[in-house]
Amino acid sequence: MGYSDYEFGRMIGDPVRMKAYRDALTQSVSEGCTVLDIGAGTGIFSFICCELGAAKVYAVEPNDAVQLGRELTRANGFSDRIEWIQKLSTDVTLPEKVDVIVSDLRGVLPLFGAHIPSIIDARERFLRPQGTLIPQRDTLYAAIATDSSGYQQKVEPWDGNSAPFDFECYRQRLTNCISKDHAAENNLLSSGVQWATLDYSSVKSANVSGTVELEVTRSGLAHGLYIWFDATLLEGIGFSGGPGSPEMVYGCTFFPWPCPTALEKGDVATVEIRAN
Repeated sequence: MGYSDYEFGRMIGDPVRMKAYRDALTQSVSEGCTVLDIGAGTGIFSFICCELGAAKVYAVEPNDAVQLGRELTRANGFSDRIEWIQKLSTDVTLPEKVDVIVSDLRGVLPLFGAHIPSIIDARERFLRPQGTLIPQRDTLYAAIATDSSGYQQKVEPWDGNSAPFDFECYRQRLTNCISKDHAAENNLLSSGVQWATLDYSSVKSANVSGTVELEVTRSGLAHGLYIWFDATLLEGIGFSGGPGSPEMVYGCTFFPWPCPTALEKGDVATVEIRAN
């Protein structure tokens, strides 16, 4: 299942995201170079690459958005340079190596779907030696959150309903499901701590794990964890989905705990986080 036209529009309309990607492409795309755009959507990154002088762009997108992408390509006069391919990138064969690979397959976290395997595959099969990979890396952070409204919305319907049935197994499952939120600073009970870094130039596995110690900086009722990522597209160019940052299309993830827990300033929670 792919993104809707509305969701593609939200991504194009995110000014923080678009400025960072344009700045990274401006530094990476030179006259006459070749580019692979993975998850091209309706083609915005491909159009920027052509504007910057790319001689050939392979726009790969499995979604039916390619039909709109082809139409927009013709409307913008790039049909001679952009080749649309409606497939997963892992199923694609290209006639040449490319100078730049650009992608944004993340979802609310960089662990979304087949993101990491797709980048590994494209890097190994399509990128020329000394070629540029955008993004370069994503760094994931975790913090303890107090979020009574989010908890009530996601978990408590399965805890306090009036039906005389046992929903405990499903309620437990909800504590391991991703849901999108915005990491508000006033909801944090601890500072954010780095738990994993995805370096796309060297990452070998889609499985990510790490253990963090989160020290409580103010007392409160903890409902779960906020997890977000900071993106480095190129050195010095990127964005953050963390607390205090502009609200972006990505947001952060709220992982509710099985039960709200009262914590005091100075308490330490040791958390093991795994994404397999």
